[in-house]
Amino acid sequence: MTDSKDNPKGMAANERAKLMDSLRSGHRSSRQRRPESKTVTAPPPKRKAFDFRELPQIKQLQMQRAAADMMGIENPFFRPHDGLAAGTTEIDGKTFDNFASYNYLGLNGHPEINEAAAHAVETFGTSVSASRIVAGERPLHGELENALARVHGVEAAIVMVSGHATNVTTIGHLMRKGDLILTDSLVHNSIAEGARLSGATRINFPHDDLNALEKLLAENRHKFDNVLIIVEGLYSMDGDFPDLKRVVKLKQSYDAWLMVDEAHSIGVLGETGKGIAEHYGVDPQEVELWMGTLSKTFSSCGGYIAGSRVLCDYLKVTAPGFVFSVGLAPALTAAAIASISVMEREPERVKKLQANGQLFLKLAQKAGLDTGPSAGYSVVPVIVGDSVRAAMLSNRLLARGVNALPIIFPAVAEKSARLRFFITSEHTSEQIERAVRITTEELAELSGEGSAVDKLIRATR
Repeated sequence: MTDSKDNPKGMAANERAKLMDSLRSGHRSSRQRRPESKTVTAPPPKRKAFDFRELPQIKQLQMQRAAADMMGIENPFFRPHDGLAAGTTEIDGKTFDNFASYNYLGLNGHPEINEAAAHAVETFGTSVSASRIVAGERPLHGELENALARVHGVEAAIVMVSGHATNVTTIGHLMRKGDLILTDSLVHNSIAEGARLSGATRINFPHDDLNALEKLLAENRHKFDNVLIIVEGLYSMDGDFPDLKRVVKLKQSYDAWLMVDEAHSIGVLGETGKGIAEHYGVDPQEVELWMGTLSKTFSSCGGYIAGSRVLCDYLKVTAPGFVFSVGLAPALTAAAIASISVMEREPERVKKLQANGQLFLKLAQKAGLDTGPSAGYSVVPVIVGDSVRAAMLSNRLLARGVNALPIIFPAVAEKSARLRFFITSEHTSEQIERAVRITTEELAELSGEGSAVDKLIRATR
């Protein structure tokens, strides 16, 4: 036997051999004890792709379309316009009085704004080709954000590529589980989606019922970390707006935050179009978050948040909808900057819009049309009662030269289906008078033809 001093392993050669044989034997027996793997054969594919016609919600949509076809109702949506949509528009080569576009101050197509957009394309191209935080930042972006902050009377702003996404990402990012969001029952879908994304508790209060809001604050404020109240500067379906002075007092009394969505009120309310704060004489710095879109008054596309510099700087480096999204296109950015400049320089556009809205509301109410709670600014609804009647009325107006689109369920309650008239500074008094007269005549004729159910029964005979 070899001495262990001569064997660094401290083991004779024959002992090592026996150990290796034992280990090999153990491995073999272990393999033998393992169950044999069974080959699983996947079933043959039944189809190449799922047929979405099987989804219940799509079946329901198809049934609705079939019913409309049976009643001879042409789809009033997705009609292509042949050119610029302003006070008039071109559809299939014909000219119509247009009450279906956001062009509140008539800035879309303005020569100065077109020139600014064209120059931006020549300088920067059609895209900034990256998120702003990486390599998409352009001087125009900062210029636009400074202009928006100036309009709202606050320190800073942050611009994003979508108005809807602005609400979703801002609310979804700032609020979280343990917080509370109190929203007017008629706020925009983007606000509802942002609240759902956040994980915070959300409670609706009845539309424009500030007593109900105060009651909710009194009952719930102490239960949550942060509370955010959200209202709109002008409600896009009804055309009314809240008492901002009282809302500000409520949020201050209960140590809450306030967000005001000014998508339809910037450029519309206030002596110079600076929105609901100017209308009420409220210090805009008392409101934590001002939200707005660029697609209405500012003849562009996108959305923004205006508020404190600390808030905007935080969102620029953390909000997913900004950090992980491409920067606003040069042409859109330049168009918005130029639109703000024209609005500030020509406040008479705001006065003309407001006069036109009041004229439409006055004539509609005098004719007995149901305009709901509209205050007669940029949005005036004509409520007709059901979706079928709203669609038919829209088509009848189009046949007589007036383009006004229906708002139907689920965008509004079925009994509140309506035509929504967008009023602009470009409309003439003659266009407004004609639209109200034709709407009154066609609605009266429709009312004499019975309900939607009656029409469907007649169509199936």
